[in-house]
Amino acid sequence: MVEEIKKNLQEEIENFKQVQKDYHKTLSRRQQLDSQMNENITVKEELNLLKVENKVFKLIGPVLVRQDLDEAKENVNKRMEFIKIEIKKVEDSIIKLDEKQHVHKENLDTLQKSFQQSR
Repeated sequence: MVEEIKKNLQEEIENFKQVQKDYHKTLSRRQQLDSQMNENITVKEELNLLKVENKVFKLIGPVLVRQDLDEAKENVNKRMEFIKIEIKKVEDSIIKLDEKQHVHKENLDTLQKSFQQSR
């Protein structure tokens, strides 16, 4: 009985650690997406300050290539939409992982109590 509880406790600890690891990775991804969104907001603001006759260049590898202002604005808007979708996915993932952590914590508490009572 005690050995079985010990085994279950160990498995639950490992599961909990894995969920925590996934949670921290997901939080890191969320921060990265926030950073990308902030960059794109800044770029969009800068592009909005330009006039049609201004020149816009896009860095492709080591080369600057001239780009149409409207095309540049459209590209930034598309990137921002993509980032918004990714942020939503990551936020949903964070919520699910948070719920999993909570379930694992409850299971750990229950198993620890059982272990202490069986000793």
